[in-house]
Amino acid sequence: MIMTIALWIIAVLLMLIGLVGSVLPALPGTPLIFCGVLLGAWINNFQDISVFTIVIMGIVTLVSVLFDYAISGVTVKKAGASALGVIGAVIGTIAGVFSGLWGLLWMPLVGAAIGEFITHSNLLRAGKIGAATWLGLIISTAMKLGVALVMIGYFVLALIF
Repeated sequence: MIMTIALWIIAVLLMLIGLVGSVLPALPGTPLIFCGVLLGAWINNFQDISVFTIVIMGIVTLVSVLFDYAISGVTVKKAGASALGVIGAVIGTIAGVFSGLWGLLWMPLVGAAIGEFITHSNLLRAGKIGAATWLGLIISTAMKLGVALVMIGYFVLALIF
């Protein structure tokens, strides 16, 4: 009984941390949620959540991770970012994690713009690259958050009904 409660706590914590991770770039959101769902399904001997559902959620998790990287990469490359622009966006994202919500929202843009400005010394181009990086981050985050909420929602509904 105590082991079951401990496992449920771990499953819920994995899902909650995963939900936070769908917004914070430093945490793998959907993979953590998937691990929580898998653990929860296992605790119930796959009675409420079937193995088929787990396989589908695993595929959704994999696709969401791939789309996360693809969306970010495509928007930056489509805008014509240089290597320093991409590195600046990464550094900005890391710095943003440690500087709160506004840092998470704006530091990737600033980092990409600075990296691009160092490369080309063109303020307009740097601004365009920064904006494209920011747009990719927002689209990617919205997609991850949507997938995370659907995964958790499905899990909870399956347990209730």
